[in-house]
Amino acid sequence: MHRAGQMVSATVDRFQFTSDLSICRILNGLWQVSGAHGAIDPTRAVTEMFTYHEAGFTTWDLADHYGPAEEFIGEFRRRFVKRHGPERLGEIQAFTKWVPRPGRMTRQIVENAVGISLRRMGVKSLDLLQFHWWDYHDPAYLDALKHLMDLRQEGKVRHIALTNFDTERMSIIVEQGIEVVSNQVQYSIIDRRPERRMASFCGKHDITLLAYGTVLGGLMSDKYLGHREPRRSELNTASQQKYRNMIEAWGGWPLFQELLGVLKQIADRHRVSIANVAVRAILDRPAVAGVIVGTRLGVAEHMEENTRVFGLSMDTEDLASIDTLCAKSCDLMTIIGDCGDEYR
Repeated sequence: MHRAGQMVSATVDRFQFTSDLSICRILNGLWQVSGAHGAIDPTRAVTEMFTYHEAGFTTWDLADHYGPAEEFIGEFRRRFVKRHGPERLGEIQAFTKWVPRPGRMTRQIVENAVGISLRRMGVKSLDLLQFHWWDYHDPAYLDALKHLMDLRQEGKVRHIALTNFDTERMSIIVEQGIEVVSNQVQYSIIDRRPERRMASFCGKHDITLLAYGTVLGGLMSDKYLGHREPRRSELNTASQQKYRNMIEAWGGWPLFQELLGVLKQIADRHRVSIANVAVRAILDRPAVAGVIVGTRLGVAEHMEENTRVFGLSMDTEDLASIDTLCAKSCDLMTIIGDCGDEYR
């Protein structure tokens, strides 16, 4: 049930991501099916993907190493054709990632990796391949991207993107003439590193950002307002354990509780949830095309709650109260470095 007076949009917000891809601005994140967030029943999971699609949440974010995520997309597409016919397959957007071990990047290695994703997902061309590289000291990432450019020319990849690259390496990539359309980075009210350098760079080069970690694995929610600091053994997903560490670096649990209190006041004024405010705040930032919200298919879903984001409009008073609180926190750019540096 919606709360009385709730601001709910009749449809989801969409973004013209590329000339040939329109996406839902809240993407369904499939890290949660990787095995690090509990067991997922494949049949139930794929069935629930139809519910998301029919509600307008048509865009999926996945990776080659997210357990059966690519296979889920393949099975979903097969069932979709049986139900709706092949002419409607274009309604589905599935963005995968390739996360290779650093080392020599030959054409065959790159083509083989793309081929695996094509087969798993049951597609002739990948909508978006988001490339990650663990070691900047190994410049072979440029070779991999150049091979991906060739595969794009051949139609096996529609668009090339990055995930967790910093601004310096993005600049090198662009200077090499490699065309990327987006970079996926951690971006939330507590982690604003993309605003320091990356957003302005993206604006100059027609690159957008896909944000993850925006609700901190569910910690940025009404559930944790007034909650004592959880022991690590009580955090039962990889996401929560990861973002609990991020909260500690940002300023600690007591300051985080202050932030949740501020977000609760904003949420109550607009009759939405804390998580809604957290997502809307990032969707409104420059260069952001969409926010990825984890989807625990067949275990828990938040479609109704997520839909409220699209009817929410925050004012300058709301934003100022968030900024005032966050001014008390530590500088994550100084502690961690630029976007993605936590992985290197």
